[in-house]
Amino acid sequence: MIEPHRRALHLHCYRMLGSLHDADDALQETMLRAWKGADRYEPRARLTTWLHAIATNVCLSAIAHKRARPAELIEDLEHLQPYPDRLLEDLVLRETVELAFITAIQLLPPKQRAVLILRDVLGWSAKEAAEALDDSVAAVTSALQRARVGLEGARRHSPVPGARERALVKRFMTAWDAVDIDGLVALLSEDALMTMPPERMRVGGARAIGDFFGSVPQGGRLDEIRLLPTSANRQPALAAYARGDDGKHRPYGLMVLEIEGELIAGIVGFPDPWLFEQCGLPPELT
Repeated sequence: MIEPHRRALHLHCYRMLGSLHDADDALQETMLRAWKGADRYEPRARLTTWLHAIATNVCLSAIAHKRARPAELIEDLEHLQPYPDRLLEDLVLRETVELAFITAIQLLPPKQRAVLILRDVLGWSAKEAAEALDDSVAAVTSALQRARVGLEGARRHSPVPGARERALVKRFMTAWDAVDIDGLVALLSEDALMTMPPERMRVGGARAIGDFFGSVPQGGRLDEIRLLPTSANRQPALAAYARGDDGKHRPYGLMVLEIEGELIAGIVGFPDPWLFEQCGLPPELT
């Protein structure tokens, strides 16, 4: 009865928490609570609504226990992780899962975040959201208004046709393989931003990002790092494999790209080899 809803619930937990690890834990707790409380389920209510209400409250409890203080800046989101496209159902809209959106809602107070997801992403009524959160319709409506205001300044971009995205990614990979730093810089927007959770790192501007690539990964020897195209959060991504002393290339980090027009406007790097397995990527390249 519950199993068919697992993928949707996992994504809901990810939106609430911004972390794949935390979403896994929250999903397990949700399934356990649903199983234990199955006798309290009222058939007149939609099963998916009942399950998402449980998941929402599980996530709110997790946030209350885990976060010492609310995140105020992107750099505070040390827990942020990407969401592998292979886990997404076909009907999931890009704007509801892309990293810019996930990042922006993580900076909202937990209750506002929950209300925004329930109302604007899942399409619940104010009454349904209020019942799920054990609150009044007026309070939920007020929280939604504040959440929408909080997202007004969030960085957004217009979707780019898939063929153009793929062509840009290919050009990036070609410049990378050639250790062509100027070529990489030319593919970045002037105000491009690179972050790398869990590090509190923020590199702003195309030239600064180019300088980073030319000095930090493998000491700037980009030819020792092979890139493999993949996708996460409905965005193009690149899996980086660094060459070891034995000549084999092993997971180094995942870069999720934000593309605007003909240029890369954002790069979020994740130096976590565990993510390669989650994305269905090979453990090494020879």
